[in-house]
Amino acid sequence: MIKATIPPGHSWNRLPMIGAVCALLGAIACAILGAANPKQFFFSWLVSFLFFVSLTLGALFFVLIQYAAQGGWGIVVRRIGETTFATLPVMAALFLPLLLGLRDLYSWSVPGAAEHDALLRWKAPYLNVPFFLIRAALFFGIWSFIALLYYRGSRRQDVTGDPGVSARLRRFAGPAIIVLALTQTLASVDWIMSLTPHWYSTMFGVYFFAGSFVGFIALLSVVAPAIRATGLLDTVITAEHLHDIGKLLFAFTVFWAYIAFSQFLLMWYANLPEETIWYKARIEGSWKTVSIFLMAGHFAVPFFYLMGRTVKRRGATLAVGGAWLLAMHFVDLYWQVMPTLHPEGLRPSVLDVAAFVAVGGCFVAAAGWLMRRQALVPLRDPRLAESLAFENA
Repeated sequence: MIKATIPPGHSWNRLPMIGAVCALLGAIACAILGAANPKQFFFSWLVSFLFFVSLTLGALFFVLIQYAAQGGWGIVVRRIGETTFATLPVMAALFLPLLLGLRDLYSWSVPGAAEHDALLRWKAPYLNVPFFLIRAALFFGIWSFIALLYYRGSRRQDVTGDPGVSARLRRFAGPAIIVLALTQTLASVDWIMSLTPHWYSTMFGVYFFAGSFVGFIALLSVVAPAIRATGLLDTVITAEHLHDIGKLLFAFTVFWAYIAFSQFLLMWYANLPEETIWYKARIEGSWKTVSIFLMAGHFAVPFFYLMGRTVKRRGATLAVGGAWLLAMHFVDLYWQVMPTLHPEGLRPSVLDVAAFVAVGGCFVAAAGWLMRRQALVPLRDPRLAESLAFENA
């Protein structure tokens, strides 16, 4: 018998309250410390916002490819992805504080910035505040529409058992993946690449996507074993499912490294000033140490750690790998954003912690609340029996 919901008295019922308390404490700390250093606050908030919104976008892509590929193995963990991306409206609300600091974050948004800069004048039809805000609204509107369509459809199927729901969502999955890819690429250009408006990379959208998907699979690698360990889905999520999650984590860690290195290599051997300025700031001073740590921590260490079969089939060891890559995903985003504020070198701030606790608390509170309102697996999905009986070849 599947334990469909979190039972009364279970420790996971406290997740919304824990998240809300963390969010409140983090917000208070941000208000107090940010008043003294507003520019640092906006950059710290941007990093934490990007970290959690990337997890929701990675989750949305994971669920869409499950439908598009008609995969059976992932049905038992699909609800984790649905719960994660259903927090997108909350992420939209957490984007609003950044609007107060556009001039602190983005040099192109300062009035008159383009008057004596030919490149900024050329980019002005795209890089201007009204169009930036319109695009942000469109991104969240499109993402939330897709997310709620799949979330509500999956929950509706729990009630009706109608197999036509899966068929309709499967037909929509392909176009939705294309729309998600385009909007996620533009969002990465707007929110990260335009921090350095004189720099550009045609690979940056793929780089951000790769990090987002690795981030969500890493989150899944932590949450799925945790659910099993607390006795909720211990007979539903098996070592076979953990094995496939681990294989995805291993594969996309390699994919992230391939894209990251390809972007760097192309700019290194072309040696064009307008392309190398971004990397120049990240291979000097203490940022060079972070770059080396990122190469080792985001690729070399997890590559060898996740290579073995046993590591991927055991909940505890898979969760360790997932937690490590979640931390590396945060370091990666920090490395992308913070050299704009501190080009002289790495300068961690307590506001980094406060912003992470505030944004992360909101994310955990929203996800925990959603988990309490629904079954932990899609109970009447037509492929559930296939997923329950799944075995690796």
